[in-house]
Amino acid sequence: MTLKIDMVQTTALAVIVLYLGESIRNKAPALKKYCIPSPVIGGLSLAILFLILRQLGIMTFTLDTTLQNLFMNMFFTTIGFTASLKLLKKSGIPVIAFLGISVVLIFLQNIAGIALAKLFNLNALLGLATGSIPMVGGIGTSGAFGPLLEKAGVQGATTVAVASATFGMIMGSVIGNPIAKKLIERHDLLKTRETAAYIETGIADEAAVSEEADEVRSENINTAIAQIFLAMGIGTMISYLFEKLGLTFPPYIGAMFSAALIRNLSDFTDTFKIPGGEIKVIGDISLSLYLAISLMGLKLWQLADLALPLIVMLVAQTILMMLIAYFITFNLMGRDYEAAVLTSGHCGFGMGATSNAMANMRALTQQYGPAPKAFFIVPLVGSLFIDFFNAGIIVLFMNIVK
Repeated sequence: MTLKIDMVQTTALAVIVLYLGESIRNKAPALKKYCIPSPVIGGLSLAILFLILRQLGIMTFTLDTTLQNLFMNMFFTTIGFTASLKLLKKSGIPVIAFLGISVVLIFLQNIAGIALAKLFNLNALLGLATGSIPMVGGIGTSGAFGPLLEKAGVQGATTVAVASATFGMIMGSVIGNPIAKKLIERHDLLKTRETAAYIETGIADEAAVSEEADEVRSENINTAIAQIFLAMGIGTMISYLFEKLGLTFPPYIGAMFSAALIRNLSDFTDTFKIPGGEIKVIGDISLSLYLAISLMGLKLWQLADLALPLIVMLVAQTILMMLIAYFITFNLMGRDYEAAVLTSGHCGFGMGATSNAMANMRALTQQYGPAPKAFFIVPLVGSLFIDFFNAGIIVLFMNIVK
């Protein structure tokens, strides 16, 4: 028996999944500890239930995921609105350096994934499903690029990417602080720790004013929604031009690019304002619904034949992250206490999400003392800039490998 769930019912089910995930998360301290989002918990729970019913021959489910694409496009459009060149320029050398290290990590994660996929005689594109798509990109990017990889002929890519992202979120939290603690103790960094406020005068204030510190106001919601849909509309034309050039792009890339153009036009001309707080709220809502729909529709039975290769590839990504953090991030970011805290944060969002990075650093500084520079750099790069760069690099690899 197959039960078909239409577009509206699927969205309503996604809302139930969100509440289910939040309820489970509140009752499971380990899930909170590793910053596993509620849509992931609820969505995977329902996907497991669907798997059990299917394997027992009781019932299968078909979801109409039409609105998933809308929510996905809306979320990534809101990401485009954060790509401020003016803010990046004012952020100083440390932010640019950390962003550069993170971009290098993205390239290495994808190279490692492709190389290991070829080693196991798998489609090279499947390697991207264990590379920067789930690692730096996290669950959101996995849900977006997975279907694109499947369209290119990689069966089970979405399931692999989401499973890899979930693994990464856990491991990023597990490895981050042990690495940082070893660096702190080995180099006796507490003796040189500075507890003064962030040395770049005005930068933190600029970021706070320009970004997420904006108060959300109901009168700005209309403007925020209008700008998001305007960017999405312009984005369809940009995506059309990319397709005419023979390039493979996910549908949201054009919208994200046009949103970035609108944001920087606002920054440099000051002729109109971007309601950043309201856009972020809409983005958060869109992300939650898009993830819930994406995850509860996962075909988990597709993981069976990929179990061994997937384990090897994910262990390799974990080792790569540890090496980058220990030898590159720490050394290039100053070899001091702040740099050690940064390594912990880099492990968090380099294998999961910025929320994992912040949780890592918060736990570390509670024991050793404040690290204001690290707390400024990591969220600025992890929340604002890295997704924009990651999407472009993933697209580059997809077009090279295909």
